[in-house]
Parts: sequence; structure tokens; C-alpha cells
Amino acid sequence: MPIEIVKALDLSAADLARWTQLRRGQTRLDSPFLSPQWTLSVARAQADKSDQIRVAIERGAGGEAMAFLPVRVRQDVAMPVGAPMCDYQALISAPGVTMDPRELLSALGVGRIDFCHMMADDETLGRHARGQTDSWMVELPDGYEAYANERRASGIGVLKDIDKKRRKAEREVGPCRFTAMSSSQAAFDQLIAWKRVQLLLTHQTDLFKAPWVHRLLDDLFERRDPDFGGGLYTLHLGERLAAVHFHLRGEHTIHGWLIAHNPDLERYSPGMMLFQDILKSMDGTPYTRLDLGTGDYRFKRELSNARQRVVFGFLGSPSVPSLVRHAVYGVRSVAEALPLGRISELPGKAMRRIDLLRGLH
Repeated sequence: MPIEIVKALDLSAADLARWTQLRRGQTRLDSPFLSPQWTLSVARAQADKSDQIRVAIERGAGGEAMAFLPVRVRQDVAMPVGAPMCDYQALISAPGVTMDPRELLSALGVGRIDFCHMMADDETLGRHARGQTDSWMVELPDGYEAYANERRASGIGVLKDIDKKRRKAEREVGPCRFTAMSSSQAAFDQLIAWKRVQLLLTHQTDLFKAPWVHRLLDDLFERRDPDFGGGLYTLHLGERLAAVHFHLRGEHTIHGWLIAHNPDLERYSPGMMLFQDILKSMDGTPYTRLDLGTGDYRFKRELSNARQRVVFGFLGSPSVPSLVRHAVYGVRSVAEALPLGRISELPGKAMRRIDLLRGLH
């Protein structure tokens, strides 16, 4: 089947509806990052670079779209839309439909397609992985109490520990007050400020220096669509703002995205209390999953009861960009195989930092 390339902002209403239709009923595709609205939001936020956001569409004999793959094309390389802010990639397709990798490269006019959070079971690009990790999930098909009982039965005491800290915080600071889908601009601004300090203290790149990131977040903060948009969640202890989360909402999934807490209240683990409040608030709503994202952190391991395997790597044709990428992965693989502790991690960290900067600019 031929592959057509369309600029994201030129997608027809019929293709947008078909994209949404293909995702319905496929739990693995429920992530808000796989929504057409994510691609459109990023394209609008990147403004003068919006022409770089393109969608590969494979059509059936009657012209109906059977598969979509959104990418950002820069020079001879395609990368995920919204990277480094994008936590999932996948071919959005009808079951069993794939794209021919070589035809995809040719249609896009690139020598390489990079991916960093591709679903491992993606038949088009997943098999070109160079490494893998897990995205941690909390599944609540039967509500919070059933989930809490399952955690206790598994011998996981994280919820009990949160309850203890909550009682201590209320005795020593003040009563807890949780707000879901807050419209507080002050809380949103405080979240960004806390995140920037956190990035500075941990010697990480300040994502918020990129103007398009600010435009994207502001747009998502204002979105109240039932099946896509941002969600600001806050926790106060007494009159003090203790923790703020800004998550991305899909049809049935809330994806944990930007989280921060008041460092003066850290001993009470307000971020964990806020996660618990969010999980409780999902009862009686369309949301049945809280995706905590990647990162092997203890709190994610203890809260989660499911995982989604994601992979990173690239698809490339014989070209200079592909040879360079192959060489870099080779160095990284050798280094990570050596018993040198943190030194073995340096090539991978350098590679991720370069990719992050490429995405921001």
C-alpha cells in the first residue's frame, strides 16, 4: 500500500477521525501521546517549525487510512513528535497492519528514523531497537479499593506508608486539601519553578528554556477536552502548597508527566500523597490507568501493578546519518558492558543529552 506524507496541520477532518477510530478498542494505543491531538498541539506550539511535523499515512485500496506514523523531520533525520517531551511512540494502525520500513524512509525522504519510547510490540519499528526499558503503570479497572487490596495482598506497604505520613503531616502542618483539574495559574507557575530548580540542582538541561515547550504546556493547561488535554492536580497542607502534578489525559489513561513538591515539606512525601489522591479520584470517571512513565524509581515499582515495555533505537538506510548513529550505539554498547560503574553510563547519558537538545531546537 502506498505511503502518503501530510503536514500535521494539513490533516483532513476525515483522517483525524480515522486516527481516533483506530486507537479505540486497542488498550495499548490509549496513551494521550498517541492521540492526533498531541501531534497537532506540538505542531502549533512549534509555530515556525510546524512544517517539520509530518504524518506518514498508509491507505487501503479505497483510500481509507489504515496506519499513521507522526514524526518531526529535520534535515535527513526523522524523530518523535514533541521529543523530548513525548513519552510514547507507535504506529497507529488497524490490527495486523504495518508499514514497510524502507518505503517509509523513502516516503519521508530521510536516511534515518530515531525513536526513544517506541512500544516494544510495534511491528514496524520495534524490531529495530537497540535497548529497552519499562514504563510503569497503575491499572484500576475495579477502582481504588480493589487496587489497594491487591497491593496489600502482594505484600507492598507503600499505601500504608503514605497514610502514616498523611496523618503526621496533618498533625504537624495542617489538613490535606486535594484539587483535581485545578485551574490555578499560580500553582501551575509554581510547578514550573520547582521543576526548573530541580533540573538545575541535578545538572540536567532546562527544558523550559525552549519557547515551544512553554507554548505547548500553556495550551495543554487550558485544554478541557474529555479525551485529551492537561490535568493540574494540587495538594495543600493547611494553607501551604505541598505538591503539584501536571499530567496528560487521554480517553482512559492519565499519564504522569511533570511532578514537583515543596522542598520544605519533603519529609512528608507530599508527591506520594498526591499520587494516592489522584488514584482515588479516578473512581467513577472514564480513567482506569495511571501511567507513571519510565525510570526505575522505587515509588514507581511499588505503586505500579503493570508495565509497558518500550524500546529505543533507529531505523536507517545506508547513509552517513545511519553510519554515525550505528557507531555511537556501538560505543555505548561496549561501554555499558564494561564493569566500570558510572563511567560505563557516560556514553548513553551523552547520547540522550544530544538527542534532548536536538529535540528542543
